[in-house]
Amino acid sequence: MNIVERAKNIILQPRAEWEKIDGETHTVQGLYTGWIMILAAIGPVAAFIGHSFVGVGAFGMSYRMPILSGIAFMIASYAMALGMVYVFALIIDALAPSFDGTKDFAQAFKVAAFAPTASWLASVFGILPALSILSILGLYSLFLLWLGLPRLMKVPEAKAALYTVVVIVVGFVLALVVGTVTAYMGFGRAIG
Repeated sequence: MNIVERAKNIILQPRAEWEKIDGETHTVQGLYTGWIMILAAIGPVAAFIGHSFVGVGAFGMSYRMPILSGIAFMIASYAMALGMVYVFALIIDALAPSFDGTKDFAQAFKVAAFAPTASWLASVFGILPALSILSILGLYSLFLLWLGLPRLMKVPEAKAALYTVVVIVVGFVLALVVGTVTAYMGFGRAIG
């Protein structure tokens, strides 16, 4: 799989790309090493550079996160991002039968691996904290999920919208839990 070509196609031609992905065979390990581990690293590395080297500032004041705190935060963020993909796949797979979809972990994992592409790519703006607001472009991942989820999980069109909304809500709750755990571990205070 050509990572640049796949990323470009999923962003610019998502319907056609989901159709290709639907017919492909991938392993969990293959998706982790050839896709997820690469793209999921963009945000944590960009945030580390942005917060520890560039610094965050406003009104003439600037703050740089200490290097060791930045490294610890980067590693924790990266590990949680990698873990969240797997848990998200479990959620997608577990919910599919409730919406007359097919329970198929391999398909669910492909959705969990490819849907966050826009979010991962947009996280590059963290390299310049003043531009980090542009990370909002990553919300396009919700549209990618909207297109790919029902197709790969074989959910009937009549139930596809509700299935997608439920998966998004559960994913949002998962992200809140992970964020809370990260903050509880002390990494949230390192930013501030």
